[in-house]
Amino acid sequence: MPLNRRHLIILGGSAVIVAGAAALLVPQDGAPPPPSQAPLAFPALAGRLQAAQRIELRQGGQSLALQRGPGDVWTLPAKGGYPARGERVRELLVGLTELRLAERRTADPESLSRLGLDEPGAPGSTALLLRVLDGAGVALAELVIGRRRTRTQGGVPESAYVRLPAENQSFLAEGRIPVDADAQLWIDREIANIPNERVLRVIAVRDGNTVELLREDGPDGRLRIVLPGDAPPADDVSLDEVGRALEGLTLLDVRTAAEAPGEPAGEGRFILTDNLIVTARMRSAGGDVWMTLEATGGDEAARLAARWRGWAYQVGAWKLPAFAPSLETLRKREG
Repeated sequence: MPLNRRHLIILGGSAVIVAGAAALLVPQDGAPPPPSQAPLAFPALAGRLQAAQRIELRQGGQSLALQRGPGDVWTLPAKGGYPARGERVRELLVGLTELRLAERRTADPESLSRLGLDEPGAPGSTALLLRVLDGAGVALAELVIGRRRTRTQGGVPESAYVRLPAENQSFLAEGRIPVDADAQLWIDREIANIPNERVLRVIAVRDGNTVELLREDGPDGRLRIVLPGDAPPADDVSLDEVGRALEGLTLLDVRTAAEAPGEPAGEGRFILTDNLIVTARMRSAGGDVWMTLEATGGDEAARLAARWRGWAYQVGAWKLPAFAPSLETLRKREG
């Protein structure tokens, strides 16, 4: 059946819409240059990074700041100045110096949202605003970042749609820019990593009662209960969890020690090789477990103490019986 004029008009209009959408996703100036020849987004940034003192990120209702401190340590003001992941900050800053504007895309303000490049902070917007500032608050680099494509196969660069905050012209940029306004993704999560084999003795106080564990002699010696003397048989897995309490210890969240929530829930004193003593003080807050740590005994202790001093760490609830065991938590279960 032949198409009438009305059908042709409808089909023609649909084709225009599809073509318009496709135009956002293809280069505006013909074939793009090879990535190595595409212009840098911030040509002079590499020589100015030494002046960078603050990084600001804003996306939707979230905002985040990273502040550079003494010793070039980047911290999170929202977390009381706790250290950020240094390798992630370096990756971001180096990524900005290497970011290349591979292809020019739309400059139509009405079309920017389709690339995730509408106004950051506007209702429903997923655009992220990134600013790198010097000590006087002058921007060294500013960028609105939209939809991103991560690397899925070797030889394929990561890319993102970007534009400058004061401009509508958008680009497809190639390079890695690991940005996120969620502070949890920037926290240095490692608290300690002390192997189980170094734990020689543990003295724990829980609910006013003291339990003492001692490692047996020999290369395969295990912790066993020595106080109280009439302790019931202990569960080997629970004893191992005490020994491994400081091994691969990571945080869920962090606050200043003065802001540690909850009530005291127990204490564990770990006597280790090389004269190191670690004391963990546990707190319970509505099912959450928080801890503060103290270290004494030599140079290693001094380094650990400097890292832990003034901080309270939220850890998994299962860490409470590992750091402050009781006869009940260590008891061998029947069956």
